[in-house]
Amino acid sequence: MAHLSDELLVVALFAYLAAMVGYLVEYAFGKRGAVARVAARPDRELVSVGAGPPPPPPVDEVVSPVQPETGSTAGRTGLAGIIGVGLTVVGLALHIGVLVTRAMAEGRVPWGNMYEFVITLSAVFAIAWLVLLSTRPALRPLGLFVTAALSLLLGFAGLVLTTPAAPLVPALQSYWLKIHVTAAATASGLLLLGFIPAALFLVKTGYDDGKRRFPYSMGGRLPAAATLERLTFRLHTFAFPIWTLAIICGAIWAESAWGRYWGWDPKETWSFISWVAYAAYLHARATPSVKRTTATWFAVAAWITMLINLYVINFVAVGLHSYAGVK
Repeated sequence: MAHLSDELLVVALFAYLAAMVGYLVEYAFGKRGAVARVAARPDRELVSVGAGPPPPPPVDEVVSPVQPETGSTAGRTGLAGIIGVGLTVVGLALHIGVLVTRAMAEGRVPWGNMYEFVITLSAVFAIAWLVLLSTRPALRPLGLFVTAALSLLLGFAGLVLTTPAAPLVPALQSYWLKIHVTAAATASGLLLLGFIPAALFLVKTGYDDGKRRFPYSMGGRLPAAATLERLTFRLHTFAFPIWTLAIICGAIWAESAWGRYWGWDPKETWSFISWVAYAAYLHARATPSVKRTTATWFAVAAWITMLINLYVINFVAVGLHSYAGVK
């Protein structure tokens, strides 16, 4: 079963990569895709070396909302996007299979080390994306970035974090593992999904302000900035209480395991830093005098603290939470 789990991980990774290609085709070649916009410009011309910059795009190209595609080209690119969604579903099914077969091989929940935690949070991330997409189909352009993140997570887990299936270390043999780690993985997956529209909102805002260098050049195909900003806030509002619950459950588990609720262990410290960072974002977002772009930068910074907590602390710091299992 452990060998099957490893093989399913590879297949799931390729499914997500194929889905990313489908989303990319729709993103690049759709009616308002990057390639289609350039090809449709009547004033396009070759620019010789040393010539000045090309003329700015028409105003309606900057501020007009994303419109539904029409015609045969729209049908083909729309089909590519639908195929991308279908391949995401296939990838998720294989992804869940990775966890199920891993659990069968170990005879326990597959949340005992860093490899298993990353696989679990990325599965939550994929599930949350598909649920969101089922309620908001217009957000499909975000699928390119979601599947790119999924591919990076699974690729890094398979190449760097992979560990042999084994029983839990004694310190983790507690029912609190199912509660605390489940909450942490769920919150992490949802916060990752919240990071996607947060970063893209900043890109879209820059694009609407006339910026055309990378990464702002990607903004033309994205949903409206207001839509991305509202989505960012709602996802973080939903995920933040779950992250709070994860920290509280961890403190209760620490008291039963080590005789204290809080000891400023590196993992505990960075979990608290992330909590403060997300609280700062929500506070800034609820403050009328704070610009939405400024508040969103708090959300981006908060996810960076989560990455530090997940990767840097596990590899560098030594503490009571050193269960990464990476050699």
